[in-house]
Amino acid sequence: MVKNKSFLNRAGFFLLIIFILLFSVFPFIQMLSTSLKYQWDWGNPSLIPTQINLEAYKELLNIGQLEKDLPESVQNLIDETPNITKAQKKAIIAKFKDTSGVFPFFRYFRNSFLLATTAALLSVTIAIFGAYSLSRLQYKGRSTIQRGVLFVYMFGGILILIPLYKMFVNMGFLSTKAGTFTSLLIIYLVQTLPVSLYMLGNYFRTISFSIEEAAMMEGAGRFETIWKIIVPLSMSAIVTVLVYSFMIAWNEYLYASVFLRGFEGLQTLPIGLQTLFVSKNAIWDRIMAASMMTAVPVIVLFMSIQKNLAGGMSAGGVKE
Repeated sequence: MVKNKSFLNRAGFFLLIIFILLFSVFPFIQMLSTSLKYQWDWGNPSLIPTQINLEAYKELLNIGQLEKDLPESVQNLIDETPNITKAQKKAIIAKFKDTSGVFPFFRYFRNSFLLATTAALLSVTIAIFGAYSLSRLQYKGRSTIQRGVLFVYMFGGILILIPLYKMFVNMGFLSTKAGTFTSLLIIYLVQTLPVSLYMLGNYFRTISFSIEEAAMMEGAGRFETIWKIIVPLSMSAIVTVLVYSFMIAWNEYLYASVFLRGFEGLQTLPIGLQTLFVSKNAIWDRIMAASMMTAVPVIVLFMSIQKNLAGGMSAGGVKE
């Protein structure tokens, strides 16, 4: 009876994991399937396309889009309209051969990657020193700061959007590209620093203080101890915080859509996906292809640093 109950518990737990996994992965499978289907195949309930269609990816990546042929129907319409002027004919041809509506994926990707990477690195660097201070040092007001570090999450982003926008406008930040970029960096730091401090602070407390004492007895200073002892032993937690901060900036839309509306050249991938819905490329295969290409960097990031997320490296570092 005990064995049967144990087997049923394991089987139930396994089925639950499978259900959660399928529930999480299915939207991405559906997204990939639709992006590879032709328009006449969209009604096919199968996730496997009848015929692979890569045109959406080629158009979004601007492959082979330098010159487009004029549709035959448009050419016939021009030839069969006797009253059309040369200027009108030129305008019609220019409109159909125009490639300005092609999704500028690489520009959006560059902006998102630069903004997300900078925000993540700054957030992690500041959080390392702040978390060490909260977990190791004793000073007046430390407990108050530690208890209130997550206070910022009590307010939704939409509530502080207008005050923040007005504040940066009054400071003159939003009149230049550099100022606008800096404004978003500050906002992303405010969004990610509290939880970064909380996560790293709790992790630093699990590291035996005797390791630091041994380093200090050998003549290591405070900063040397942090970079040579704390950081290597906390690499798994640091990588986790880095990925979290990167994802926040990579997927953020609300603040970027408001702060970057005056500078089209700085717009990020989430804004690009929104503009794709109202452009001439607003077709399901292109929308899904753009969504897939937006998700790929985060998936690749997780896969590349997965081994660092397995756990800490301090086990056995000192013998108590």
